[in-house]
Amino acid sequence: MKHLLLLAAALVFITGCSQRQYFEPEDTQDFHKSSSNLGSDIKAFNRDGATLENGKIITQKGILDKALPEGFEFLNVSEGKVIATNNKDKILIDGEEIELGDVIIGATIKDNMLALIHSNNAISLIDLTDKKTVFKEYLEKSYANDIRIANPHFMSNIVLFPTLNGKVTVVSLQNYKVVRNITVDADGRFNNIIFLKVVNDTLVTATANKIISVGDGVLNIKEYEIRDVISHENDIYIATIDGQIIQTDISLNVMNRNKYQFAKIYALAYGDSLYALESQGYLINISEDFKTDTIYDFSFDEEEDVIAIDDTIYFGNEYIKLK
Repeated sequence: MKHLLLLAAALVFITGCSQRQYFEPEDTQDFHKSSSNLGSDIKAFNRDGATLENGKIITQKGILDKALPEGFEFLNVSEGKVIATNNKDKILIDGEEIELGDVIIGATIKDNMLALIHSNNAISLIDLTDKKTVFKEYLEKSYANDIRIANPHFMSNIVLFPTLNGKVTVVSLQNYKVVRNITVDADGRFNNIIFLKVVNDTLVTATANKIISVGDGVLNIKEYEIRDVISHENDIYIATIDGQIIQTDISLNVMNRNKYQFAKIYALAYGDSLYALESQGYLINISEDFKTDTIYDFSFDEEEDVIAIDDTIYFGNEYIKLK
């Protein structure tokens, strides 16, 4: 009986594997733009950039020549300053080490104020002039997080802290107190904030399970299983686990939607129009009006790290500009 049960379990596993289906477009074209060499593989990445094995970093301005010291990884470029973490107890701001005693996973600077997200889901503000912590709040711990962690965002006299437990905490820069908690996703297992952008005074933010916009006192919520989300001008683009690519306005009203059956989208990028990198070696290019698309054969190793920033896709030790 025991052997029969084992055989039945094996048959179920084999059947499940054989029934797995993949994105297989009928009509594809060769992609004629050539890739460039990064000089090193991607070692680590977040929402705003990546660290290469040779210590150089990828940012919105491309690949910076200056390398990070050994043991440090890129977090953000803020006010022209590169911020990095050693994933132990220090951060690096343009070559100056600051000992904090905690692992820092997100950081942004405005004037003399440094906003930090700690790995234990604490958030804090440090006055860099006085070297003094002026605010610190310990939030509910999160034990499972999506790697695409968003950085804090300064907005006039407040700071928006994207947390690891599905909220955006709003802190006043006038009295250093929490003035609001915006719940994006209270239920998901991986519910840290993976996207945070202010577009025309409207906050758009997302976890892997939900996306919300907050503007003019109106809260809009949409539930999607999100693979990636980007913004371009006043539009939001969302790729979902079930192969949808959706264009919305900043209030999350759906403007256009395409479905690519069994597609597994790794990353979205915007060149002259929208591009989506698919796991089986395809690059989907959708026209601005979403009425036509072109699917290119695009060879890359799906086991390698991939990050898209604006109009550029970085994969393994290569990158390609789409514009």
